[in-house]
Amino acid sequence: MANTEKPTTIAEKKRAGVTKAPKEKIQKITKTKVSDEKVVKTEKIVEDTQPQTDEQTKAEEKQKEETKETPKEETKETPKEDKKKLPQKKAVKKDDVAVNAKGLHISTKYAIELCKFVKGKKIDRAIEDLELVIVKKKSVPMKGEIPHRKGPGGRGSGSGRYPKKASESFIMLLKSLRANANNHEVDDPVITEAVANIAQRPFARGGRRRKRTHVTIKARERRSAYPKLLSKGAKKIVKKTKNKIEGRLRQ
Repeated sequence: MANTEKPTTIAEKKRAGVTKAPKEKIQKITKTKVSDEKVVKTEKIVEDTQPQTDEQTKAEEKQKEETKETPKEETKETPKEDKKKLPQKKAVKKDDVAVNAKGLHISTKYAIELCKFVKGKKIDRAIEDLELVIVKKKSVPMKGEIPHRKGPGGRGSGSGRYPKKASESFIMLLKSLRANANNHEVDDPVITEAVANIAQRPFARGGRRRKRTHVTIKARERRSAYPKLLSKGAKKIVKKTKNKIEGRLRQ
């Protein structure tokens, strides 16, 4: 008859070859992000309830010893590839620069008068004058039945107004024109052309039309804008022709 009773003492258990197997340990690796580039690995030990034999435990101990002897290779971070730098385009030197604005929300009548007011001036000087117009210290001369305004120092300057909104939009255009001139290496720019035209006016409430204006402003280098004086020979010819004309008129 076979002995079906379970061994109770430690000696009997050893004879029967039954040992309490240690619980299996499984390593679970979790990644924790310290920063965007570096990643630190932490190990968590989780116990398993399944029993193990003596042979399995010995094999695991050998594997652990081997892993301790062979150190882990250091992971070198691969540097990120540098983005390809696009070649920067060099600014082309020009003799004149321009600004085109379409559909500005200003009066066309005021824009025409401001174009006359700005034409022939340097860009910085024109901006200063328009800032004085906004503060109502300098008036923009206009034609028609318009009241007279006092100029700087209380002097009379004729008929004129202080178009605040239109002058603010003109200052924005002149600043962009100045930046354009600096980009294209235009030295000492002068406003040679300023034109304002009526644009498509959309309908508003009550059938009235809204104010819309197209504006173009051009600037040129001072030397090219104003040509050199006539030579001495040309001056003599001009004087002779003037004298001839005066002599004929006297006769």
